[in-house]
Amino acid sequence: MAEVSQAGADAGAGAGQGAGAGQGKVRLDAIERGSSLWRDAWRRLRKNRASVVSGVILVVLVLACIVVPEVSSWRYDLADLKLGATPPSAAHWMGTDYFGRDLMARVFFGGRVSFTVGVIATLVSFTIGVSWGGIAGYFGGKVDAVMMRIVDALYTFPFLVLVILLMVFFANDRSVLHAAFQLVLSVAVENPKDPAYFPIFQIAVVFAALGAISWLTMARIVRGQVIALRGQPFVEAARSIGVGHRAIIFGHLIPNALGPIIVYTTLTIPEVMMTEAFLSFLGLGTQEPLSSWGLLASSGAETMDLYPWLILFPGGMLAVTLLCFNFLGDGLRDALDPRIRKD
Repeated sequence: MAEVSQAGADAGAGAGQGAGAGQGKVRLDAIERGSSLWRDAWRRLRKNRASVVSGVILVVLVLACIVVPEVSSWRYDLADLKLGATPPSAAHWMGTDYFGRDLMARVFFGGRVSFTVGVIATLVSFTIGVSWGGIAGYFGGKVDAVMMRIVDALYTFPFLVLVILLMVFFANDRSVLHAAFQLVLSVAVENPKDPAYFPIFQIAVVFAALGAISWLTMARIVRGQVIALRGQPFVEAARSIGVGHRAIIFGHLIPNALGPIIVYTTLTIPEVMMTEAFLSFLGLGTQEPLSSWGLLASSGAETMDLYPWLILFPGGMLAVTLLCFNFLGDGLRDALDPRIRKD
C-alpha cells in the first residue's frame, strides 16, 4: 500500500513538473524577440516609401556618375567647334554645348565632382564638429564656455561671404596654399607647375572651405547630446575602471549619440552641394575644363533662351539629388527617433 502511495506521489510530481515545463515553454515562446535601436530604425525606415525610393535614386545616380563617363563614346572635355550646340539626339542623348561637347558626359562627370565635394566637405565638417562638440559637452564649465563662445562668434559671420573670402584669398596661384599644393604634387608628377593642375587645387580649396565653415551646427548638436549622456551610469562605470577622457568621449559618448549626428550629416551633404553650385555659379567654385552641376547650370543660364537643354539637364539632376537627400534625411530622423514607439 505504501508502495502504491509512493508511486502515485511520484507520478503526481512528474505530472506537475511536466505541466510547469509546458507552461514555462509557452511563456518563453510568448516573449517577444529582443530588438536593438538600429534594427528598429531599419524596420521603420523601410516603411517610409519616400525615403527608400530616394535612397535607391541616389544610389543609381552615384553609380551612373561613376560608370557613364567611362563607357560613353564621348569625353567630357572633347570639343567639336564645327558641331556647336545641338539639341538632344540619338548620337547625343542630352545634346551638346556651344563648344560641341557631349552634355551627357559632362553632366555625369559633373555629378562626380558635386557628389565628391558634398561628401568630402561633409566629412571635414563631421570630424571638426564632432570633436569640438564632444570635448565641449564632456568637460563643461570654462572649457565649454570658451569653446562655444568661439562658435557663437563664427556664427556672426555670413556663411557665404566667409566662404567667398576664403576662396578669393586662398584659391589663387599666388597663395601659400597653392605653393604647398605644388610641393605635394611634385612627389607624384614631373611638372607640378602645369596650369592643368590648377582646377584640381581649386576644388581642394572648395573642400576645405566648405568643411571648415559648415561644422558649427554639428558642434552644437553633438554638445547637446553629450551633455545629456555624460551623467549616465555607463559613463560613471567607465570612469571607475580608469578609462581616459578621450576614450569616454569617442568610445562611449559619441557612439551613443550617433542617431542625431547621422541625420544632420545626411542633411549637410545637399547643403554643401548647393553651396558649391552657388559658388560655381559665381565663378568661384569648379573651373573649366572640369565640370560640376553648378558650373554647368551657370553656363546654361547664359544661353537658356537659345539652348534650354544646357540648363535643364544639369539643373534637373541637381534638383532631384537635393530633393532625395532631404527625403532620406527626414526618413532617417523619424527612424532614429527613440521616442517613437515600436509599431
